[in-house]
Amino acid sequence: MADNTTTQCLLLPEIFSKPVVAQFDQRQGSSDGGAILLKAADRRLQLTQALAACLVDQRQPGKVEHEVEELLAQRVYGIACGYADANDDARLSEDPVHKLLVGRDPAEGADLASQPTLCRFENAPDRKQLYRMGEALADAVIERHRRRLHGRARLITLDLDPTDDPTHGAQQLTFFNTHYDTWCYLPVMGFVSFNSEQEQYLVTAVLRPGNAPASAGATGILWRLLKRLWEAFPKARVRVRLDGGFAEPQVLAFLDAMGVEYVVAMAKNAVLNRLAEPQMEEARQLSQESGQTEHVYGEGRYAAQSWATERRVIFKAEVVRHEEKDPKDNPRFVITNLKHNPQWIYEQVYCARGDIENRLKELHQGLEIDRTSCTKFWANQFRVWMTAAAYVLMQELRLRAARTECARAQVWTLRERLLKLGARVVVSVRRVVIHLPVSFPFLSSFRQIALSFGALSG
Repeated sequence: MADNTTTQCLLLPEIFSKPVVAQFDQRQGSSDGGAILLKAADRRLQLTQALAACLVDQRQPGKVEHEVEELLAQRVYGIACGYADANDDARLSEDPVHKLLVGRDPAEGADLASQPTLCRFENAPDRKQLYRMGEALADAVIERHRRRLHGRARLITLDLDPTDDPTHGAQQLTFFNTHYDTWCYLPVMGFVSFNSEQEQYLVTAVLRPGNAPASAGATGILWRLLKRLWEAFPKARVRVRLDGGFAEPQVLAFLDAMGVEYVVAMAKNAVLNRLAEPQMEEARQLSQESGQTEHVYGEGRYAAQSWATERRVIFKAEVVRHEEKDPKDNPRFVITNLKHNPQWIYEQVYCARGDIENRLKELHQGLEIDRTSCTKFWANQFRVWMTAAAYVLMQELRLRAARTECARAQVWTLRERLLKLGARVVVSVRRVVIHLPVSFPFLSSFRQIALSFGALSG
């Protein structure tokens, strides 16, 4: 086995009461011992298997050392463990746990794929294969929750939210975006939530050029997701929540035609400001009397020139006060077909979508979904799909950690608590034993998740 370390021994002579030696000689050791949970989650969801089935292997069969499903699993598990780049992943080629995850013998099995092999793999799929991967990801997530809820959800909420993906090279279809003040891509993420549950489950992640309008591709994405949701939950009400960038005539007309509930933010304009002026005046008076931020809710009918019909608009007429600053008008508008009172719609329905910011933060900071540095646009979309798959697996771990101290943990915390475990792997004729620390502080959470995947208690 190759020796990848230049320093095999470190002596710390004056820090502790006795000299301490850190010796890097654990050949069958791994720092990702808990990653076996990812394999258990993937086996239940059949996610990497479904995604790999969408890919066409055009390599010469006699020269293939790493099957497509192995390469995909290596990248997805690596991303979940914090290795966002193929360069990082390739450094794990001898890691016994990562070899075990892709189905290879931890001790005698061949090493995992190198960085050049992974790079060629990322650049191989075409747009048709990537389209099928998007469908497979959505199918896997929706089917998981259909089984969990026995197809009996009362309300399904579907959120789309764009985000920025800054670029720093010569990637295809990267453009300067004045809103974000950077060269970037503009991916759109889709999430579903069920009934009154807090968790928003990632169901799609579509990469778009940096100059794409917020609503680009929205109706196609919504149609594909709605069709699958109605097949899985035929009796459920579906509610769509969108931010102001999606308030375009074709999107609103689509939502009306589909017969779904919707709340869509709308940018203010002169007509809407006049509509909300009586409530704004009331809010100004209340704020002047109290010296605090005050708001008043209202509603009306509104039709832009490009709309074929009037729609209900609710608004929050708000005056914001900050210390040592003049009061500022801050009206907010939402287009909706819900019949409830404006305050309930705004506070209980629309504002609840704000938690998506935490999901986006997890994708960016926890799994680095913006690591789209390939030259080819479709290779970067492939990276986005693999990162999305890793996030789906992490959400599955969080779902199964219900009522433990990991139940609401962010992705990076889940990784630190459950996956990043020092382990020694021992292989015998009959079995593989992964020795984990006795002092592991989150053993109860790990144990509950493992038992939920079918592990046997010993």
